[in-house]
Amino acid sequence: MPTVEELYRNYGILADATEQVGQHKDAYQVILDGVKGGTKEKRLAAQFIPKFFKHFPELADSAINAQLDLCEDEDVSIRRQAIKELPQFATGENLPRVADILTQLLQTDDSAEFNLVNNALLSIFKMDAKGTLGGLFSQILQGEDIVRERAIKFLSTKLKTLPDEVLTKEVEELILTESKKVLEDVTGEEFVLFMKILSGLKSLQTVSGRQQLVELVAEQADLEQTFNPSDPDCVDRLLQCTRQAVPLFSKNVHSTRFVTYFCEQVLPNLGTLTTPVEGLDIQLEVLKLLAEMSSFCGDMEKLETNLRKLFDKLLEYMPLPPEEAENGENAGNEEPKLQFSYVECLLYSFHQLGRKLPDFLTAKLNAEKLKDFKIRLQYFARGLQVYIRQLRLALQGKTGEALKTEENKIKVVALKITNNINVLIKDLFHIPPSYKSTVTLSWKPVQKVEIGQKRASEDTTSGSPPKKSSAGPKRDARQIYNPPSGKYSSNLGNFNYGERFRLGRGGRIT
Repeated sequence: MPTVEELYRNYGILADATEQVGQHKDAYQVILDGVKGGTKEKRLAAQFIPKFFKHFPELADSAINAQLDLCEDEDVSIRRQAIKELPQFATGENLPRVADILTQLLQTDDSAEFNLVNNALLSIFKMDAKGTLGGLFSQILQGEDIVRERAIKFLSTKLKTLPDEVLTKEVEELILTESKKVLEDVTGEEFVLFMKILSGLKSLQTVSGRQQLVELVAEQADLEQTFNPSDPDCVDRLLQCTRQAVPLFSKNVHSTRFVTYFCEQVLPNLGTLTTPVEGLDIQLEVLKLLAEMSSFCGDMEKLETNLRKLFDKLLEYMPLPPEEAENGENAGNEEPKLQFSYVECLLYSFHQLGRKLPDFLTAKLNAEKLKDFKIRLQYFARGLQVYIRQLRLALQGKTGEALKTEENKIKVVALKITNNINVLIKDLFHIPPSYKSTVTLSWKPVQKVEIGQKRASEDTTSGSPPKKSSAGPKRDARQIYNPPSGKYSSNLGNFNYGERFRLGRGGRIT
């Protein structure tokens, strides 16, 4: 094993040789042998080996292996020095191997070391993006779980920081091709990360690119298979995939296939859904997703069938008035509960699809069914007006910080929900029923109106009918879908007809 003095002496030989450095193979071998020495020798070897690496291609394997030994040394300072110098080995055909090594080193628990690995990977990415991706995806497909996890997270966080000259069209095509291989077997969390990676690629920002992503999600969601509501994994997979699909939909990228699947397979089983997510109102989650997607349906082969399924499910949440006894009081002991949160979603979805078949209520339903529906609408609307008055009274005069309390936040959301339902019900009371009003779903941010642009047609405070309609909600910028947190799901929107509005403990509407 060479001493510190021998290492310095051979370093001097190589440094002084200038253009003839490649003729001093023996001197470089001495430096390679430095990795077998003590701490001081290893530190010197970690610096000297990469410095002259390019001059000795016949010793490339030995040099890389020597540096790799240093990257795995017990001394953290030696490891850090060796990792810092690794990009110097990333030349020609060696680069994918160096990328592979660096990807494996992502498993370190030392934060400084981890940052060095990240920086080294970014450094070689800028040298040769395709070669670096080869090493990363090799470990994602075949590496240990911890390496796979961190390599995916590296791609999801670092790709977006790279300049356009690095992320060329060819490089993005390689990312898409390799990602498709990985997506054949992924966890839910991995799927979300890969959708983040792919949706951020410049080449997939086009309509055709978005359509590709929707098809990828549909394949993951397994929309060709019969839905199993009692299988929590099946339910969770569908919801995870649909959440990723929602922000991709637009007036040119249609949600038709997903909406049809939800109407045919999910709605009829809404009450029997099981979920592995504790505290999630799974029924409301499904209805919210359906409502968001319903705005972006294209031509639908089974439009009437889907409308009928939506209509039938809507009836379940719009009760008939209770029978009255001879004294004018309710004959039964219990008043129906009006579940506003569910009704907002179902009514909105029905309203969106109804635009495509505006004579559904008048031509496709028999007179008795239409009469029954109008009675339910009227009864629901009466309870709605009571609730809206109570909410406005509770919020009257409150501004700024007062509206930020937990109790008042719930009331504000409740007012949005009830106003939305009010606008949609008024549309359906028209003769013939109208589908012209637009509302912003209660959990979505209200779109800003630019100067000189006419305000959107809904009135979120008065509940009055819109003055002018538009074809549907527009997206100025794509928004990532945020699933409901469950904070309001179980309590918001349940109202006993005829009771006074009151707040229970913790600000819950009861």
